Amino acid sequence: MDTKKHWDRVYTTKSADAVSWFQAHADQSLRLIRDTGVATSAPIIDVGGGASTLVDDLLHSGYSALTVLDLSAAAIAAAQRRLGSRAREVKWLEADITTVALPVHFYDVWHDRAVFHFLTSPEQRSAYVQAAIYAVKPGGHVIVATFAEDGPTRCSGLPVVRYRPDQLHAQFGQPFELLKHEKEEHRTPFGTVQKFVYCYCRKASS
Repeated sequence: MDTKKHWDRVYTTKSADAVSWFQAHADQSLRLIRDTGVATSAPIIDVGGGASTLVDDLLHSGYSALTVLDLSAAAIAAAQRRLGSRAREVKWLEADITTVALPVHFYDVWHDRAVFHFLTSPEQRSAYVQAAIYAVKPGGHVIVATFAEDGPTRCSGLPVVRYRPDQLHAQFGQPFELLKHEKEEHRTPFGTVQKFVYCYCRKASS
């Protein structure tokens, strides 16, 4: 399956607020980013941010060095239309996080809600972790949310990998210190509940 074509098809056949992972406001993600204590000028990347409303809330909160990366051009276009003129304040990257070339030790915060659990092969997960190691500053922050161990087994017709907090952190390993983990019961636009786990880590300073 061509994953890019899959996600472009999703975002060209459905509105952004009609997919199961839609959040009117990404409150938990926004709170965790604020809790890192980074300056509003600190570089932040939202991996798989696509059509997510997190970028709206970050801009509204005064964050000014934002990058949104997504595989789907259609998802990025949906966010840009929603933001209007403010879309020019954001750096948009249409790319695969397992192959993209990111700047070295650049980001203070790496955020991902619901990309990592789609990486079903060890090679994909290793490439993702290496990208985070390469792109996050020493002492920087990594916030990753996936389906929890009692979450869905598939999403958007694709298989996923579910995680307990310790299992999710183990994927990232020694370069990252787990500072906290949280659960989320996400209510979808269809009234069902998806259970997520969030892990918040700090990259080693050296």
